[in-house]
Order: sequence, then C-alpha cells, then structure tokens
Amino acid sequence: MIRTVDILNAKILIVDDLQANVRLLEQMLKAAGYSNVTSTMDSREVCELHRSNRYDLILLDLMMPMMDGFAVLEGLKAIETDSYVPVLVITAQPGHKLRALLAGAKDFVSKPFDLVEVKTRIHNMLEVRLLHKELANHNKRLEQAVLERTAELRESEERFHRLTELSSDWYWEQNASGEFTRVSGPALEMLGIRSDGEHQSDAQQAGWNEMERMALEANIAARRPFLDFVYSRLNADGTKQFFQVSGEPIFDSSGGYTGYRGIGMDVTGRMHLRSP
Repeated sequence: MIRTVDILNAKILIVDDLQANVRLLEQMLKAAGYSNVTSTMDSREVCELHRSNRYDLILLDLMMPMMDGFAVLEGLKAIETDSYVPVLVITAQPGHKLRALLAGAKDFVSKPFDLVEVKTRIHNMLEVRLLHKELANHNKRLEQAVLERTAELRESEERFHRLTELSSDWYWEQNASGEFTRVSGPALEMLGIRSDGEHQSDAQQAGWNEMERMALEANIAARRPFLDFVYSRLNADGTKQFFQVSGEPIFDSSGGYTGYRGIGMDVTGRMHLRSP
C-alpha cells in the first residue's frame, strides 16, 4: 500500500535548460507538498545524478543543447537494468511523443504546461514507480527467505545424517544407477558388496541366507521402502550373525528416482537373547 506521504517524499529530478521552466516546476511541486525535489539545467549530468540518487521520477525536457533528451533516455536505460526508466518527458513537439515512449519514457506532458495535468501525471507516475519498487523489494525479501530456508534445510539434513550415522552401525547412499555414492561404516561388507561396488561371488557369499538376501535385493530393485528388515549369515566358525537394515528410495522434487539410502546394524546379540 503506497501512502500519500511516500509519494510526497519521493525523489524527483527536474531537467530543463530554461531556468524559467525549472522554477515553474519547482514552485508547482513545492506547492503540491513534494519535499525532495532537485534540478539541473545541464543534461549531461543526468545519468550520473541518477546513478548516485536513483530518482523516483525524472521530469525531462527533450530539446536541450549539448545532449538532447533522447540521448539521456538511452543513458538511463543502461542504468536501469530492470527496464523501468522513471521518466516523464516534456515536449512542445507532438511528433516527439511516440519516439520518446519507444525510447523508454513512461509518460509525457506538453508545453505550454497545463499545471493540473502535470500534477496529475506526476502523482500517477510516482504511485506506479513506488509500487514497482515495493514489488521488487518484496521479491528480493522472498528470494532471501528462500535462500535462508534452503540453508536451514541443508543444515537440518546434515544433522539428520550425522544422527543417523551415530544411531546405526552403517549408512549408505546409492545413485539411480545403483552406484554407491556415500558409505559410512562396514556397509558394503554387511550388504555383501565389494569395495568396487560389485556383488561378491557365490563362494564369497557362502553363509548368507539366500532367501533373506533375495527378499532384501527385491525391495531395493522395486524401489520399495523397508523398515527393520532382518537377514543373517552363518560364519565359518559356525556362529550365526544377524543384521537389521532399513532403507528408502530417494526422489527429486519432480518425482524422479535418484537413488537409495539406508542404515543398518548388527543385531546378533539381540536376536540371541530372543532365542529359547
């Protein structure tokens, strides 16, 4: 919501090579309550003045020596990268109006001045300009909030990963091709995977309960989540070892499959306590 006080406090620059026109516009604006008005009769100063002050409105005469209003408009377009050039052109040539608008001006008034028309156009242009700035600032705040929230989520995810690793014997992540991208603890050994990512041979897998392992691999192949899945193997010394694993598929924001992640632990002691 743009308040009247915001409009009256807006920064305005008057550009005209005739001192009489500058004084007339200054007096009119002062009488209307505008409090932040400056002026120059040298059009070559406009771009640098605007770069330093970022005026909310520039009242620009088109026909000036040294550097005409059209050249000034081109210079201002290079400064206002968001393509909004807050210029109200002043001209006595009807043929210049369309050219000025095409050059980036937002509105125009004709000489000789109709003071009521000039005040109305100035008020309307300032209202639009301040709304434009308010929207731009809102978008910047929104973008900053998104960046901050994204950083918070990444930090939260990292904390989750660390807690996960602390609460389990191993943690692993795979990409969509099944390659292991992150491994913590003896995950590969417990899953029967060599360090190069390939499944061990049948001889190396001796002792694994194949039915249980086939069920585990079927869950992963089908991209199904699983919780506290228990499987076992018989060691060379005749002891039986039990492992508990949980895993879930990973999807991106568009629903595309990107891989798998899971945690596991050795639950041999717990399973033996359950045995009669």
